[in-house]
Amino acid sequence: MDRLDQMLKAHPAPAGSDRESALAVIRATAECAAVCASCADACLAEPNVAELVGCIRLNIDCADICEMTGRFFARASARDRATLKALLRACADACRACGDECAQHAAHMEHCRICAESCRTCAEACEKEAKALV
Repeated sequence: MDRLDQMLKAHPAPAGSDRESALAVIRATAECAAVCASCADACLAEPNVAELVGCIRLNIDCADICEMTGRFFARASARDRATLKALLRACADACRACGDECAQHAAHMEHCRICAESCRTCAEACEKEAKALV
């Protein structure tokens, strides 16, 4: 059991959601935020940076929304379900948009291939959690 799992388990007033599912969202969003930030930086180092402006912006936006979504789920106490669902859907949408853009560059930029994979994984985790919130 890692510290994140320990922290969620130790919370004195958890919201009652599935801890494993919350952990999956927190981990996926944390990874995706870091990968997107790194991909944006890698795009800035490419010789054709002017052609990658849209990709860079999507990477930055995706990183920000992933980070915020992960922080919401790290707070394990009762939260407004409608807000959580909207946030999860927005995160999944941002991840899909960023992943689709990066996939277009993946054949010749390994960092974009990796980013597209991370975005797809994060989108799936967010969509799964949104469906689980009734």
